[in-house]
This record gives sequence, structure tokens and C-alpha cells, in this order.
Amino acid sequence: MSLSAAAFSLLALHLAAAGLAAAQGRRRPAPPSARPFVCLLRPVCGQDRFDRETLASSFGLDWPDYEIVFCAAREEDAAVPLVRELIRLHPGARARLLIGEERITANPKLNNLAKGWAASPARMIAIADANLLLPRDYLEQLAAEWRPGVALVSSPPAGGRAEGLWGALEAGFLNGLQGRWQLAAARLGLGFAQGKTMYLDRALLDRQGGLAALGGELAEDVAATRLVRAAGGTVRLVPRPFTQPIGRRRLRDVWARQLRWSRIRRQGFAALFALEPLLSPVLPVLMLSATAPLMIPLFLALWYGGEALLCRAMGWPAGRRDLAAWVLRDLMLPVLWAATFARQGFEWRGTAMAPAPDRPAA
Repeated sequence: MSLSAAAFSLLALHLAAAGLAAAQGRRRPAPPSARPFVCLLRPVCGQDRFDRETLASSFGLDWPDYEIVFCAAREEDAAVPLVRELIRLHPGARARLLIGEERITANPKLNNLAKGWAASPARMIAIADANLLLPRDYLEQLAAEWRPGVALVSSPPAGGRAEGLWGALEAGFLNGLQGRWQLAAARLGLGFAQGKTMYLDRALLDRQGGLAALGGELAEDVAATRLVRAAGGTVRLVPRPFTQPIGRRRLRDVWARQLRWSRIRRQGFAALFALEPLLSPVLPVLMLSATAPLMIPLFLALWYGGEALLCRAMGWPAGRRDLAAWVLRDLMLPVLWAATFARQGFEWRGTAMAPAPDRPAA
């Protein structure tokens, strides 16, 4: 195969993924066949700009019977007063705040959630990060994907309400890159769990030792995907990701976050991670520059035109600033991928995280 043909093959793959992701977004699942009692677990750690709105979205969901269990590791956590205020403002809600940390794993999020997991009588658990904005039909959407063979329902976040170029860059990573490929894989029946939101029957995890079973990987979503597949089940994604408000970002924070996630993917799914340089147009453009440089403008127009169409179909940002952010993101990808090999672990919220010694990175 010539270099030009290889470059346009990568373009075809890029456009096919966009088409599959858009098809996933057009699905209209039937209403859930059952509406069981659900525990909505929301871990909090510190307070961000949108927390009042995102945590308040826990209340008033269109679901007949559910409880909300907020979890904080320490009484002095900045989010605790806000959570208590929100509970007071919704006296009719079945909501509570639990404080404390049980060190069941090296993952501080799981340690924070352990008390809520143990305290709830619910069999169906929905875990939603504090920075996720829940639509009123959040539980309805999750339960609509539950069917025989499904062991976990999840969704990547969709970056919304980005401010400035660096906020748009963060949204570009979440939407047109990570969201596109996760939704495309789900359309092909290869769903991957995403820790931002996970809906599961606790019996599956309890048979494996509870939440501690998710602590054997750098991230709980990698562990959950592996556990579900090992049990013969599948991970299913909702058609359209739930929104994570972005706001303003600093470039160094975007880099650090993407580097952390990159190391998680390298450790969790090494074979797929090895292919990630092909997700950027940098390599095919270099191929064309050596064989057919006049084709580069057409190639880039098709590459980014496909992403723009996907983003508009999904309701994701797709303006001029976003286009500039996509280009910057794609230039960063090869550098980010190479930087991932500098070390295996990372620090998250002051906690050093490293792969288990019996789980090599590759």
C-alpha cells in the first residue's frame, strides 16, 4: 500500500468512527421494563465552580423510588457545607451525606464510596461523579439500557459550556476524540465503562468482594470493564453522553489530566493504546507530504469536516474556536502518547497511584 493510500485509509477509519458514533447518538431505546429502587452514589472531594448546579441535579429526577447518598472522606471537605445546604433545600428527597473513609483500595474515590455502598439497601447502584450534570431522565436513560446479558451501563462525559481556548481544548478531548471512539465502539457492541457514570447490579461486584474488586487497576472503570467481561457480561452505553460543564481551564491542567488518562489507558488496554497515534492526522499528513502534498488541504477538510458534522449531530461545541482547539489537540496527541512512557503511575488529588505489581503496562 502506498503512503497516500495508507493516509486516506486512516481518514476513512476516522470518518467511519464518526458515523458510528452519530448512529449511536440517534438510538431511541424503549422505556425500561422495570423501575427498581436505585441508590444514586455521588462522591464529593473539594468544590468546583459548577458543583452547586451539578450536585443539585441529583434531586427531582424522574424516577419513582431512589435515594441519594453523597460521600465525603472528611468533615472539613469544602463540598460538605454545600451538600448539607442542598439536602436542607430538598426536604422531600431521600438524601443523606456520609462522611469517612474506609481504605479498601489504593483508589481514594473507591475508599470514599465504600461507606455508601455498604449503607444502602438498594440492589441497583448508579455512581455519578460530582461534576456531572444529571438530566431529569438520567436514571430512566440508564435503566433503558438494562437487558439480559448487560452487567453495567455507562457513559463518557460530554464537555459543555467551555470557556476560552483551553476550555475548548478540554471539550475537544472529551467529545470529538474520546467520546467519538467510545460511542463508536459501543455501536459495535464493544462498550467500555467510564467512571464518570456507572449503573450496575451490586450483586455482580459483591460476588467479587464489593467495591474493593475495582481497586486492582489504576482506574475503577478499567477494572469494571475487565470484571464484567470476565463474568460473561457486556457494558452498554447510553446513546448520548451526559454533560460535564467545563468552564475555564489552564493548559497545564488539561495536559496533566490527559496525561493521567493516557497512562490509565496504557496500563488498562495496552494493545489499543499502541494504536492511539493513528487517531491524530499528524501521521497521515506526514505521509501525504512525502507523496501527494497537494492533497493535504482536501484531507484536512474532510478530517475536520467529519468531526464538525459529528459534533453538530450530538449537540457538542463546533465553532471556530473549537476547530482551533481540535487542531491543537491533534498536535498534542503524539507528544502526549510519547510522554506516557516516562512513568507508569500518577498523582491524583494528592494520592500517588501506581499499577499493581502483577499487572505490567504492556
